[in-house]
Amino acid sequence: MSAVTPEMVDEWRKAIGRERIEYQQLEKGAFRRYALAVGLQDEAAPVPLPHWAFFLPSPADAELGLDGHPRKGGFLPAIPLPRRMFASSRITFEGPLDTGYEGQLTSTIAEVTHKSGRSGDLVFVDVDRVLVQEGSVRVRERQSYVYRSASDGAPSSMPEPVAETPEGEVWQPGEVNLFRFSAATFNSHRIHYDLPYATGVEGYPALIVHGPFTAAKLAALAARDGALASFSFRALAPIFLGQPVYLRKVAETEVEAVRCDGATAMSAEVTYK
Repeated sequence: MSAVTPEMVDEWRKAIGRERIEYQQLEKGAFRRYALAVGLQDEAAPVPLPHWAFFLPSPADAELGLDGHPRKGGFLPAIPLPRRMFASSRITFEGPLDTGYEGQLTSTIAEVTHKSGRSGDLVFVDVDRVLVQEGSVRVRERQSYVYRSASDGAPSSMPEPVAETPEGEVWQPGEVNLFRFSAATFNSHRIHYDLPYATGVEGYPALIVHGPFTAAKLAALAARDGALASFSFRALAPIFLGQPVYLRKVAETEVEAVRCDGATAMSAEVTYK
């Protein structure tokens, strides 16, 4: 039985249209740290999803929840489901970012939807983000967050590798890589660095690789074939620390990250300028 009522959804939907405007100097040091965190070796290479280096969430300690995420409420509606994750994004690159100059980010809550199925209640919140510099739109993005119920308490197991190794470039981040990405994006969610919490509270078999980290790796793969005009991705399955991931291009405009068990962890579509 669903724990989410239509009245609750109606209340959360009152947040649609809520707007937040932020200003920030697009500092070169932050840009460089982000580039290193996503594994960029060549300073001349394009930085994948570069806007993610800026306008980072910065709650005070008192504003953090048990999981390390900001507490529910504030700009986003106060949805009580305990797990919150970055589910998908649609990004359009309309101009280059100029580091060393101020940018303006306008975030607007675009939609709130509820779904109920075998996995329990899922509430999706879509947020439109527009980054402007010198009066010109540089990046448009719609981010989708999913809120869901807690684990049933039974710990999950690590995926079993398939007999035939999946095709693709092997990517196997380690603890230090997860720490650097968390630091560069100011992400304090404990599933990425606190193993006892990830396994004992969240029920995962290992630390979780950040979805945006995987998205950045896929964007970098796609960018080898040209400058990106758009990049859209969906997270489909968690990636666990300690197992290889296979990054590959499966069509002219599609890339994906595949786990060692053959499951597609993330699928992305791209267009080129």
